Amino acid sequence: MFKSRADSALKLAERLSKYRGKNPLVLGIPRGAVPMARVISNALGGELDVVLVHKLRAPGQPELAIGSVDEEGHVYLNRIARDLGISDPEIEAERKTQVRMLQSRRNYYTPVRPPVYPAGRIVIVVDDGLATGASMIAALRSVRTKKPLKLVMALPVASREGLEEAGKLADETVCLLVPELFYSVGQFYESFDQVSDDEVIKILREETG
Repeated sequence: MFKSRADSALKLAERLSKYRGKNPLVLGIPRGAVPMARVISNALGGELDVVLVHKLRAPGQPELAIGSVDEEGHVYLNRIARDLGISDPEIEAERKTQVRMLQSRRNYYTPVRPPVYPAGRIVIVVDDGLATGASMIAALRSVRTKKPLKLVMALPVASREGLEEAGKLADETVCLLVPELFYSVGQFYESFDQVSDDEVIKILREETG
């Protein structure tokens, strides 16, 4: 059980201390992981940015995730998309919708600069927890295409199945807790308040001066 995201971030920073002084690029998955990524980045003397991904929704069932997409439009589909028989045109329509949203969010979050490029750098991708792994998988795949020197996945808590699937895409996995019974990420935090877009923008502006 973690007291808060800040508490879990400090614990992750301890486990990632070997990267201190190596100027790692720490990427938070918005919105919840961005405050965590700032704590880790500051602790390690790194650089902060966001990696933008979003779930793909099943037709007529917006709460049901069938996969995820990154801001360049690369798609990850999970098994349920095949099980439900969702057509390629339906997936493409949802992909376009979410890419437009991600591009709008990028312009909103970092209007005065482009994304920090990961090529040749140690990159640490952070989230506040991992259930199915769809968002983290999309994030890792997106970063991998940009040829980082090393790709690290950092999480306070994860389901065993999701961690195994996402871990295949990382060079190193740091996860503090892999419980036998996993219902939701929030169950492992005493405080798990929502993080707003305004808070994300404030953090990014403060870190980029």
